[in-house]
Amino acid sequence: MSSLLLRNIGCLISGKVDKPYCEGDAVLIKDGLIAVIGGNSLAESDADLVVDVQGATVAPGLIDSHVHPVLGDYTPRQKMLDFMESSLHGGVTTMISAGEPHTPGRPKDPAGTKALAILCHKSSRNYRPGGVKLHGGALILEKGLKEEDFAELAGEGVWLVGEVGLGSVKDPEEAAQMVRWAHKYGMKVMMHTGGTSLPGSSVVTAGDVLTVQPDVASHVNGGPTAPPLQEIERLVTEAQMALEIVHCGNPKAADYAARLLKEKGELHRLVIGNDAPSGTGVIPLGILRVMAQLSSMSGISGAEVVAAASGNTAALYGLNTGVVEVGREADLVVLDAPMGSVGEDALKALEAGDVPAVGMVLVDGKVMFNISRNTPPPKRKPVLKEMKK
Repeated sequence: MSSLLLRNIGCLISGKVDKPYCEGDAVLIKDGLIAVIGGNSLAESDADLVVDVQGATVAPGLIDSHVHPVLGDYTPRQKMLDFMESSLHGGVTTMISAGEPHTPGRPKDPAGTKALAILCHKSSRNYRPGGVKLHGGALILEKGLKEEDFAELAGEGVWLVGEVGLGSVKDPEEAAQMVRWAHKYGMKVMMHTGGTSLPGSSVVTAGDVLTVQPDVASHVNGGPTAPPLQEIERLVTEAQMALEIVHCGNPKAADYAARLLKEKGELHRLVIGNDAPSGTGVIPLGILRVMAQLSSMSGISGAEVVAAASGNTAALYGLNTGVVEVGREADLVVLDAPMGSVGEDALKALEAGDVPAVGMVLVDGKVMFNISRNTPPPKRKPVLKEMKK
């Protein structure tokens, strides 16, 4: 049995937006799962490795709710290698595919779009780029798909439908029927919202989204072009689906959507994505940057914005990660104020608009690195100590 103890935690963030803090300053991990949340009185001898975080903040690993992968850790969209592993250095431990539309020569017939989804789903199950848990293989809806196709895909393990609107299915009523089939077989569905992003995609209105009823309205702040603010208000007030804010979008619209959700008392509906790779590029710190924007400008506390980038997304997609709780997968990030920040800790840095420093990332209780290569250095550096057995 492998075990690791995180101790001397200054602030332990739960990832739950309604109860954002955990009581305790130590976490014991056994065989990749959180086993005990308690105090520094937890015995160091119970662990193979002890990490003294020196009073820094420990939070759930961040979940990027919107990535466009292909195969492996390569993007033909920006001709880059290792972009997902680089995001790990931005605290991201899990990524959700919103579809693989950048696949060169992407097939657009029913058999081809099914084959692509199955291939990418199974590939991502077998390969973790840098340790990131990628959930790939999001079906792109194309004309000609029938209910039996969704049954076949579900039988192969495919459980995601990529952004409705990326494929040839544009009519909301036609899309709504396919979404009903997807839901029948347990799939989670995303839907493009706002202006066009790629040749072949289309402008999607709030009315279209309300007709289709996906699980999440993707990039309500635009991907990259935002819908009118009154359309965002319709999605907040007339629906219960999750609303996604992305880095590759409109900051004014992001602020508007976040404030509306906060005022309505429905921050549990807010999830955060990058929407990369895209024409905007690849931004390894994109999730942290959105968190800093919303926390410093939209009246959302640092702890609440952490939940929007972790536990909210985990709840939406039914993942056993994203929350600091006994029995959850031990995907954790050690955060602190970056050197030079006016913030005294990670949350105060976020609320001041600074991207926090990533001091360590753990995936399934395994230390992936100590000090990020992408963020500024932390004020407090975790100290590792191997225990002799």
